Amino acid sequence: MPATSTRRALITATGSYAPARELPNSYFNELLGEDVDTWLRQNVNIHTRRWCAEGESVADLLEHAARQALNRAGVRPDELDLLIVATDTPEYVSPATATVLQHRLGATRAGTFDLNAACAGFVTALDVAAKYISADTRYNRVLVLGGYTMSKYLDLQDKKTVTLFADGAGAVLLTAATGTDRGFLTSRLHTEGQYASWMGIYAGASNQPITAEVVARNDHKLKFVHRFPKELNPDTWTRLAEEMATDIGVRPQDVDHYVMTQLNIHAIHETLDRLQVPRERAPIIMDRYGYTGSAAIPMALDDAVTNGRIQENDLIFLIGSGGGLTFAGAAFRF
Repeated sequence: MPATSTRRALITATGSYAPARELPNSYFNELLGEDVDTWLRQNVNIHTRRWCAEGESVADLLEHAARQALNRAGVRPDELDLLIVATDTPEYVSPATATVLQHRLGATRAGTFDLNAACAGFVTALDVAAKYISADTRYNRVLVLGGYTMSKYLDLQDKKTVTLFADGAGAVLLTAATGTDRGFLTSRLHTEGQYASWMGIYAGASNQPITAEVVARNDHKLKFVHRFPKELNPDTWTRLAEEMATDIGVRPQDVDHYVMTQLNIHAIHETLDRLQVPRERAPIIMDRYGYTGSAAIPMALDDAVTNGRIQENDLIFLIGSGGGLTFAGAAFRF
């Protein structure tokens, strides 16, 4: 693709943070009184994870990730034009977590909002941010963050959820650029709303306010209500990747890195196999951090950038999915 004078959203810096408290699989063997470690290693590739300490919340994790990305870019918080937080474990029901973070950082010029597309939220927020930059010259530096503190919403006796979910935050600074073929290239959003009642946190908002009865039933905790079809993620991820590749005139095999939702290693491998892409092109962090939801993709991206795996001009597809069911894909030339 030739260089263009059109404004493009460039990935300028990344950052991430995970809480200090580490819980290996052996912790859950003892908690649940059975061997869950073997299943977790073999089926989802989770060996350990991080949970928030008492008194630690999503804004704390986001602040760490935000400051790291800004420091790496040499950008002051008051130089930001917009700050977007993708999360479904917010600091409060209201106001938005992004407002809390804006004040903590001192990002006094930045507009803010939260975006909730569950675990597809970060990629969705990247899509929104890139289009702000391309459409409006007032937006030159946009900080996009994914934050997740699902440990706050877990039933400690529910082995379907308690062993998988973890906490973390990731950040990406997007900067406006012209005269380059790098940056944001294309995107896809997709939803299968018929699955909205299959997994989620169903109490605590207007549909079902918190009451003593709700708490007694643990309805304010994360629940897997039904098992999702195992082909749903590979089917949709493959299609999103093929469509984005077509958009930008490449083959899926030409993509250097696939940064994907970090919940199930087999779903990632099946998708790459279908695309005829080597499995090593997908950065993996779930073995060290568990499933960090809307933070998983920016954390995996940051890990690959900081260890030198992702280099300038590499083609990256970011593909996420989450409750709802929501799906999002975005393509960047790094």
